[in-house]
Amino acid sequence: MKYSIYITFLLSLSLFAQHIETSLINEFQFEADAIFSIDNFETVFYKKDNIFFMDGQHRKTSYNNIQLGILHSANAFNPLKINLFYKDFNTVVILDNRLAEVFKIDFNTLNPYRTVSHITTAFDNALWIFNQDQQKLELYNYKTNTVKAQTRPVQSDVLDLKSNYNYCWLLTKNHLYVYNYFGSLVKKINNQGYTKIAQSNENIILKKDNKLFYLEENGTFAQPIQTSTLTVKQFFVTNETLYIYNNESLQKFQLKI
Repeated sequence: MKYSIYITFLLSLSLFAQHIETSLINEFQFEADAIFSIDNFETVFYKKDNIFFMDGQHRKTSYNNIQLGILHSANAFNPLKINLFYKDFNTVVILDNRLAEVFKIDFNTLNPYRTVSHITTAFDNALWIFNQDQQKLELYNYKTNTVKAQTRPVQSDVLDLKSNYNYCWLLTKNHLYVYNYFGSLVKKINNQGYTKIAQSNENIILKKDNKLFYLEENGTFAQPIQTSTLTVKQFFVTNETLYIYNNESLQKFQLKI
């Protein structure tokens, strides 16, 4: 009996001792009020003075809409349908890869009315939106103004929302929810103090205080990520490349997974 307890204790220590190592690839100065994402071609999507920028290796383009107030968030997972969220005006703007406006969704004028607090990209002409009035995550088709799927009400404050074409991750104060593209709940994990998430290839990076953790697609234990950076203001992951922004410089790390 004592032997079994000892083995279990050693296995527990081994599990919690695991961590993800990184190596710094490069670091360069970067000025932005907020960075939204970085793609496989190292194109940076960011905000400066409330103007949205797409800064690639061969081209820098911008979009500005002063009538809609402050740009709250942006998602460029689908570069052909970049969505900008102006939370104060309850409005989403869809841009193409040249940052030309192709669609505008004003939730104030639609029936039924809804107050939206978070949005992110889904497949085709759909968005994942969090309906703050009903406390539900909705898969919303903006071309037909229809809801294709809707979750049960969430019982705690929403902290972050991320997605790809297959899944949507909803981080609340109490739990991390994972939904498939049909809107069905596939996983629910207790939140151990995480406040932000990033995703790549169905794997998740989570932020807790000033530390980052790696959660595999089918995992339930988040492994700490070892980095040399002291300040993590924003973070992004593309495949096995981790970017960390500290408001002054952008650091690029190779994840050793």
